[in-house]
Amino acid sequence: MNPLTTNPTGGRFLSALQLSYFMLFPPRGFGVLSTTGRKTGKRRRRCVRAIQAGNKVYLVSLRGRYGAWFRNIQAEPHVTLRIRGGTFPALANEVTDPEEYEQAKTAYCGTLNPFDRLEHRAHRKGRPTPERIRALHEHWFRVGTPVVIDLSVKES
Repeated sequence: MNPLTTNPTGGRFLSALQLSYFMLFPPRGFGVLSTTGRKTGKRRRRCVRAIQAGNKVYLVSLRGRYGAWFRNIQAEPHVTLRIRGGTFPALANEVTDPEEYEQAKTAYCGTLNPFDRLEHRAHRKGRPTPERIRALHEHWFRVGTPVVIDLSVKES
């Protein structure tokens, strides 16, 4: 098991390692989510898998409702998302509508990008085939908490 992907401390460390690169040139399908800390009020940044479908971007909190960035979104849904194509102020919310849930699942689990191969290697053993990568994303979607970021709603 990879210690960088099996516990929250490792995840924070891995995100910090990738942060400067992702801020300059986020790989397709990934980005940097900036939230406001619910306790401190400070800006918090995390590298996330971010799948865009039109004006919506789908993320999954792998720690479910216990993830720090997810709890920050619950407290203050106005976020900034740095993805390919720019930095966007937006509104983030948990996906609760069944129809939107299916749209999010289709987008999140059905999209494959080159960086997904490295992501698979960090989380699983074996060759990162498209089927294995999709299975990993489906597992995350099933056990995590999906989030939608609406790029058409600007931060106030």
